[in-house]
Amino acid sequence: MPSQTATALTPELCAYEVMETIPLVMRFIRKEMRSRRAPSLSVPQLRVLTFLNHAPGAPLASVTEHLGVSRSTASAIVDRLVRRRLVHRTADPQERRCVVLTLTPTGAQHLQQARDATCTRLAQALAGLSEADLLRVTEGLTLLGNEFAVEQRRSGSAQRATMQEGKTYEYPA
Repeated sequence: MPSQTATALTPELCAYEVMETIPLVMRFIRKEMRSRRAPSLSVPQLRVLTFLNHAPGAPLASVTEHLGVSRSTASAIVDRLVRRRLVHRTADPQERRCVVLTLTPTGAQHLQQARDATCTRLAQALAGLSEADLLRVTEGLTLLGNEFAVEQRRSGSAQRATMQEGKTYEYPA
């Protein structure tokens, strides 16, 4: 790829950099989250805890969509989390056929411990950057996050799980 200093910066060049960089960062984060999870907690279970942290009260259908698995697979994963008292499953009071899921305090604690340890490791990886570079990275990520939040609203591509009675849960992909 040509140097940014030799080429005018374009949205296409920026998109290329995003496509090259984000997967590297996500692989690092996933690897750290896996290594920091409770020994008996699978990666899909950790993903469910993370999802429910962002979407408390989400229905099982949303978990299924988020994981990209069959409903029976998602149900089995959630069943194990419920048995371990990491997730609480209840019938929606207005639509008893619909099950809603929330983290228990223990589930939230497991998730927070894994996230804290991963954040510490990420900070160690960034420790070689100068304060000015850290500021540039932070500002760039904030700008990127804001733009994608606007794009998500503009395109209406927020993932949704709509329940009867007009309830809608939105959550990050």
